[in-house]
Order: sequence, then C-alpha cells, then structure tokens
Amino acid sequence: MLRHEFRPGRAVAGLAMLGLAGGYAADAAGAWEVPWTFFLPMFLGGLWLAATATWAAYMLRRRRDARKASAEKTAAPASTSGSHAIK
Repeated sequence: MLRHEFRPGRAVAGLAMLGLAGGYAADAAGAWEVPWTFFLPMFLGGLWLAATATWAAYMLRRRRDARKASAEKTAAPASTSGSHAIK
C-alpha cells in the first residue's frame, strides 16, 4: 500500500520549475542568450499544465471513489442486522 497518493500536478509543476531554473542558469552562465520575457510564458504555461494535471487527477480520483462506494452498497442495510431492527 502506498503511504500517500500520487499528485501529478506537483510533479508537473516541479519539472516546469526545474526547467526554468536550468534556463536561468544557462542564461547566467552565458551558454544561452534569451530575453527575460521568454521565461514568463514558460512559467505561466507550467502552472497551467500543473493545474490541468491536478484537475484531471481529481476528477479521476472522484470517479473511482464514487464507483467504489456504489459497489460497496450491495450488502443489507445496517438497520436490519443489529439492535435497531425495523419493526
């Protein structure tokens, strides 16, 4: 069993920020000449992709949990098996 659930949005955001950091490092070292305005769309695009991945994972998790909950409701209700039996 996993200790925590997988969060793909965080992974995408982390990769986008690592890419930005690498771009800034390459620009600072002189290995890559790029205007600073190039990084703003990359930053916003990375955040948008992370938000999209988070939303998709949330919808899939919600759908899976709903399907799992509906499959568990096949047993008799609790009121017929205990001291709160229906008269």
